[in-house]
Amino acid sequence: MARLTGKIALITGTGGGQGREAALRFAREGATVVGCDVDAQGHQATRELLQAEGFELQGLAPVDLGNPEQARQWVEAALAAHGRIDILYNNASAARFGFVGEFSIEDWHYTIRNELDLIFFTTKYAWPHLAKSRGVVINIASTAAWGGSRVAGISAHSAAKGGVVSFTRQLAIEGAPLGIRAVSISPGFVVTPGTAAFVDDPKIRAALLDGVPMDRPGQPEEVVALALFVASSEASFMTGSDLIIDGGLLAH
Repeated sequence: MARLTGKIALITGTGGGQGREAALRFAREGATVVGCDVDAQGHQATRELLQAEGFELQGLAPVDLGNPEQARQWVEAALAAHGRIDILYNNASAARFGFVGEFSIEDWHYTIRNELDLIFFTTKYAWPHLAKSRGVVINIASTAAWGGSRVAGISAHSAAKGGVVSFTRQLAIEGAPLGIRAVSISPGFVVTPGTAAFVDDPKIRAALLDGVPMDRPGQPEEVVALALFVASSEASFMTGSDLIIDGGLLAH
């Protein structure tokens, strides 16, 4: 039997990258997938990929989860359509980068909004329904939560993703009496549409892989495979953890 048979999974950022891979993998494992993205074209492309395999990607695009009202409407539409929420997979994010002395206040607020605020909004509105189903929250953080970078100015990104890790721990404490599990995943350098330009530039690629013992970026399916385990009953005793998948970067 598929590991997620009968589960209703809300996945953010299904327009490409890890979100697209998650939609495909979770559907293959039996879940009903409700997605969203600010990129309507990318979301539709993912829908077509699922349809080609006989699945359906539900949900709407464009949806701006940094807007609390849009986040509420997305969650409540999923609940109205399916009557329950079992998995909330907070994958979507957007960041801007720059060194502290040159980083604008606007870019700081943009990053916090689109990497931290949106996770709070979706979780807040899904929380009572996750309690009813004894569900799970999966939050995508980053190795930026655990270490700085000599290559890129990641102060806002680090602050936001560090917040995701800490927020997840608090969710685990509050959720345990309700039967809700909460786990964060911290990928290192992973190939996505957002990192494609870095992957294709030999100098930047080499700099980003400096200190990565496996000497390659990760692939979306490698992160999603971990998330699939977390979402399944096989991880029923796991909550409050941050799972690092980084090719050995933080082993140094």
